[in-house]
Amino acid sequence: MMKTIDDFEVAGQRVLVRDDLNVPLDGDRVMDDGRIRAALPTLAALLDRQAKVIVCAHLGRPAGKPDPAYSLAPVAARLGELLGRPVRLAADITGPSAQAAVSNLPPGGLVMLENLRFDQRETSKDDPQRGLFAGELAALADLYVSDGFGVLHRKQASVYDIALRLPHAAGYLVRTEVGALRRLTADIRRPYMVVLGGAKVEDKFDAIGDLLSVADRILIGGAMAFPFLAAQGYKVGTSRLDPDQIALAQGYLDLAARAGARIVLPSDLVVAAGRDGDAAHEVVAVGDIPADQMGLDIGPGSARLFTASLRGARTVFWNGPMGVFELALYASGTRAIASALTSSEAFTVVGGGDTGAAIRALGFRDGAFGYVSTGGGASLEFIRGKTLPGLAVLDKP
Repeated sequence: MMKTIDDFEVAGQRVLVRDDLNVPLDGDRVMDDGRIRAALPTLAALLDRQAKVIVCAHLGRPAGKPDPAYSLAPVAARLGELLGRPVRLAADITGPSAQAAVSNLPPGGLVMLENLRFDQRETSKDDPQRGLFAGELAALADLYVSDGFGVLHRKQASVYDIALRLPHAAGYLVRTEVGALRRLTADIRRPYMVVLGGAKVEDKFDAIGDLLSVADRILIGGAMAFPFLAAQGYKVGTSRLDPDQIALAQGYLDLAARAGARIVLPSDLVVAAGRDGDAAHEVVAVGDIPADQMGLDIGPGSARLFTASLRGARTVFWNGPMGVFELALYASGTRAIASALTSSEAFTVVGGGDTGAAIRALGFRDGAFGYVSTGGGASLEFIRGKTLPGLAVLDKP
């Protein structure tokens, strides 16, 4: 059975906490600190109980070696502001700087290690290589705490292998995430609606087949919609599209028809020649996308269609913005979905770092939704019934 930090005496113990602090940056400024705030309850509890806290996390996708552009320094600074104390960032991960910082940690002290992905062994597919790195991390600590829900679907050294080498526990965030998402698997109130969008199509496309077997309706916007529109014979201009996904989309449409589920696609789009905020744009029907333009948001008709489709829902899972929400011209579709969910009586789960960042950027409070998950891929894997390696390993003695 998965233990939590409340099952351990942590005073004076070196506690390595794996957080998901992969936040968007603008230079040295954290653009959205939702994931950092989500880590605070566990860290604060450990510090209050006089643990020696060692925080580890990743940022972006550096090429397995140190890269100043992906340093966790801005994240450490923001964490320090939120905790009300300076947060020291070690200059390496398990090397001399990290070892010295940990050896000098007093009870109730905290240090952050540099970006885990500066070491290529963190994400290696080779079990022995990951194991070596996990062993180095384990040598820094007496207890491992998994609190980065957004990485639990990855079999990585700091997520999976280290839990095989140290006494381990789930942090408060992981416990809360699992409790909320189980309401989308074990206790579904129907009608159950799923809203999918975002630009990371390949990360979500395979999930649609599983979701069709449990959801009553799936609404698809953002770049996710283009394979389906193409499958229906529409030209999508220069919109983001993987041709290999068109046949899969047709298969999902056929599966939905057989399963009695319904896939709802946009009826119109906001298009422009490029992702420039100053580019001329217009609203067109999905059948009228100019050959030299791309869809950057669902149109007003689609927003009304999606909002109407969500009425009467008792459970909603939303993963992925409806457009390029970072630009005001293309944020209306995402805002419409958020508004519909905040006024809904359904249990609503917002899944994913991008979606969470979107609602906050548009002025919505996390508390206006049933639950805002910190993990996009992880939440999607969980609700489709897949095993999350980083979660399964926590059940091991």
